[in-house]
Amino acid sequence: LGSCRYKLPDWRDDEAVYKKLFAILEKLNIGYFFYIGGNDSMDTIGKLAEYGERIQSDIRFMGVPKTIDNDLFGTDHCPGYASAAKYVATTCMEIYRDARVYDTGMVCVIEIMGRHAGWLTAASSLANISGEGPDLIYLPERDFDLNKFVEDVKAVYARSGKCIAAVSEGIHDSTGKLIAEYGAENAPVDAFGHKQLGGLASYLANYIKGTLGCKVRGIEFSLMQRCGAHLASLTDIQESFLSGKTAVLEAISGTTDKMVGFERKYDEKGSYVCGIKLMDLTDVANTEKKVPLEWINREGNNVNKEFIDYALPLIQG
Repeated sequence: LGSCRYKLPDWRDDEAVYKKLFAILEKLNIGYFFYIGGNDSMDTIGKLAEYGERIQSDIRFMGVPKTIDNDLFGTDHCPGYASAAKYVATTCMEIYRDARVYDTGMVCVIEIMGRHAGWLTAASSLANISGEGPDLIYLPERDFDLNKFVEDVKAVYARSGKCIAAVSEGIHDSTGKLIAEYGAENAPVDAFGHKQLGGLASYLANYIKGTLGCKVRGIEFSLMQRCGAHLASLTDIQESFLSGKTAVLEAISGTTDKMVGFERKYDEKGSYVCGIKLMDLTDVANTEKKVPLEWINREGNNVNKEFIDYALPLIQG
């Protein structure tokens, strides 16, 4: 297993790379190709499957979902998301405790991954089940207004002398400009053209400090939220194995050009059960699933109970 950030061209524009890849696969006697990842990965395996069909290759191509962003179209959720969500919620509870041991006022701004979809940032709301989560939550599904953000923070701070705000790295203004770019105009991009975000929490913290004049902390979870295995969800681990196992069983039975998806079901007691479905790669690739707008409150600064009901079963164990 390895990891790469190489974007395959369309085979109609550049067939040479495909000829090379398939020559290697044939040389190594590889009959089944499983590509594990998110949107870009499903785009890659879809292109390979399409080319394989064109040249009548016997190789079976299967996509296996894996992204903490939880933004793959068609599947209820993705392996990896639940464990990252559990990390986010638990760490927010710990920050809540730390932020309240001081008598002095304090504002904490927590930056959480999520470029276009706010699933991870929304998971911070799970900490509020025990009353130890963020006061304010902002997702990229709604436009972000810097002035309204300041007013929201001021209102919470005026009530309690404390405020914790969770913000998605991908929040943007009404023009589509990322707030993270306000303080970093020349952010680098990766091989897929995505701007490498970061520094949002520091920017917002400094902005709030200049307005309120109180103690302010900017906290960026960064890569910890995707590698905190000590907080893994048992449900997530079991479903991850189920996803891989299903892909293998389907491939050896002749299935190709599909991704393994999850379907939410409930047993006779009303308990959550994970079902399996196969999806066409062309339907999944490059289509992002976002947090439903009706799961975000009217003010755009928190999520509703519908999200809690969705995410809570996934972080168990």
